[in-house]
Amino acid sequence: MINLNLWLAFIGASLVIGLIPGPGVISIIGYAINSGRNTALAAVAGMVVGNTIAMLLSLIGVGTLLATSPKVFFVIKWVGALYLIYLGGLTIWRSREAVKSEDRQQTISAKTAFLNNILVGTFHPKTIVFFVAFVPQFMDATRNYWTQSGLLLITFVVTVACSDAGYALLASHASNLLRSKNGVLYTRIAGGFCMIAAGALAAGSKM
Repeated sequence: MINLNLWLAFIGASLVIGLIPGPGVISIIGYAINSGRNTALAAVAGMVVGNTIAMLLSLIGVGTLLATSPKVFFVIKWVGALYLIYLGGLTIWRSREAVKSEDRQQTISAKTAFLNNILVGTFHPKTIVFFVAFVPQFMDATRNYWTQSGLLLITFVVTVACSDAGYALLASHASNLLRSKNGVLYTRIAGGFCMIAAGALAAGSKM
């Protein structure tokens, strides 16, 4: 089915990738700080779906297209980056109004975070291009390509989801320590800036 040594090496490499903060991780931290654990975990679930779609696209050849077409890469990169920056700016803009409300409703719902991060995971072209170069290194040329691809896809998505969930839980716990009126305001502003930072990272990515 798959070479065990290559698979274990792939798990380790995937974990390292998951632990390195990129646009996805920073957006999840932003949701955790701004809106709490449930919204952050919904964002993690969105990244799971987005990463799965991105990896499937890379396996069917879209990654090769992006790697050879700077214009397409540029357009997709900036669409995703500007969307994250917009969300961060909107969060900061609404933070004071949200704190003034009696029930202090979350500025971003779990459903919205889930759908937003599907887009973040799917339309981050560097991820798609990366999969094209990364995954074949852990395949055995003597074994079935699609069987190995399927297992590596599931392995990567599950491994990164675990590291993303860890970030989400840690960040949401930290935000729970600041529940005063000023604390809520500052954590929501910080969450907004995290999303803007995620957008900036996405915009700065290169092939």
